Amino acid sequence: MKFGQRALAGGVVLSVATAGLVALPVSATAAGPQIRWSDCKPEGKDDPEVVKGSQCATLQVPVDWRNPDGPTFGLAVARRPEKEPGDRAGVLLWGPGGPGDSGVDRVRTGMDRFSRTLQDRFDVVSFDPRGIARSNPVKCSAALLAEQPSPILKSQADFDATVRYNRALAADCRRNTGPVYDHIDTWQTVRDVDAVRAALGEPTISFHGSSYGTLLGAQYAETYPDRVRAMVLESVVDHSAASARSFVDAQAAAAQDSFDEFVAWCDAATTCALHRRDISALWADLLDRADDGKVPDPRNPDLPITPYWLSFNVFRMLYGPQWPALADLLKKLDTSAPPTGRPPVPTGLASHTLAVFCQDWNLSVRNYREYARMLTRLARNNPDMRYPGQLMAVSTCLGMPAADNPQHRLKVRDLDRPVLLANAIHDPATGYNWARSVARQLGWNGVLLTYEGWGHGSYDGGPCMQNTIDAYLVSLDVPRRDTSCPAVPPV
Repeated sequence: MKFGQRALAGGVVLSVATAGLVALPVSATAAGPQIRWSDCKPEGKDDPEVVKGSQCATLQVPVDWRNPDGPTFGLAVARRPEKEPGDRAGVLLWGPGGPGDSGVDRVRTGMDRFSRTLQDRFDVVSFDPRGIARSNPVKCSAALLAEQPSPILKSQADFDATVRYNRALAADCRRNTGPVYDHIDTWQTVRDVDAVRAALGEPTISFHGSSYGTLLGAQYAETYPDRVRAMVLESVVDHSAASARSFVDAQAAAAQDSFDEFVAWCDAATTCALHRRDISALWADLLDRADDGKVPDPRNPDLPITPYWLSFNVFRMLYGPQWPALADLLKKLDTSAPPTGRPPVPTGLASHTLAVFCQDWNLSVRNYREYARMLTRLARNNPDMRYPGQLMAVSTCLGMPAADNPQHRLKVRDLDRPVLLANAIHDPATGYNWARSVARQLGWNGVLLTYEGWGHGSYDGGPCMQNTIDAYLVSLDVPRRDTSCPAVPPV
């Protein structure tokens, strides 16, 4: 905490950046609000009426907070002022998930994520994390990114080739991104959040993070406990997973549980397109056919899809969950003709949002033998979701340097208020066991609100979840530790 205070003492500077992101020089230590906002501008296919009312700015922060007086870059920030002047509860800072989500876009075009109650009472503020979207994004050669190996490695030669590829990609991304590339870990982003707080002139903030944003929130509470008014961690990431094995095993188990729930729904629902079909057998056949290049990509039917990316598509459809649409897709793929096209070679630069994993996690696997044992174990324990989406995080980090912000158990001290954790029992990406683990690490400060349903994200899991979270954020009304909310059937 002392480091962060010394860093901010040097001042936070605002400067002109891209269109619609404007602010002026300020001193972070002066009293009162420091950011001068400008109306956000519509971009691309944005509806101007939706963007209206949002305000944007750019905050200059250090490339490396360990060298706060060194080079800086522009951090994109956005807000929506409270709608009920005179009844303000403060700043609600949204922690983007992903990694790769844009907090600026959330404020500009995605405010339906927040209830009218929160919009009335809070200035809703968010940002694009360093390395993402408008905040010095990690950029790499698109052609090289398109050659990324499948995480389903089948030999030592595959393993060695992946290590070589990862190192070549890192060098390419560093050239195309600049020095921020080596400083995109969550330890750095925690300091960015506090720079935003200081520039707003706020002594404390309320924080609501979702998915990967919960890692940011938890580490912010760990680093700056006296600057937290309230904190919600929704769909909780457990950063204490000590190894690649514990990380990926937890992810696969969560995905398999959600796939099982989909199968159970389809068995019971006559409206399911695969009602009374053996979905596991159909799915296994699709994976085998994808391995032979005979399954079309749902987004581009002229091109084949690999088993990993086919599994990833299903994994993402469990987020909602989108059960009827998933059944329709599997039925369509089962009867689809083999694709005949070949993917074009892309040109220019493309974003690489997964780069942050290798700076936040030590997911080391020593050799192919160890990697193969991992794949065998995943298939044995999770026959349908043997290739969890996060398997790519493990393969992407093979051969990379040790993480700058490695896994550890939370050590939150001097926090004088509870943190509210919210998680669905059947979450495909951040399993309920992760939320329970983080609640235990927080001790007295951890209060777990359970959604008895499905999906990644639970704030919109019915009135019970939304009203309980809103009451906590607005009035600091903490629910009992055994509080749960009933499931709302997915549509």
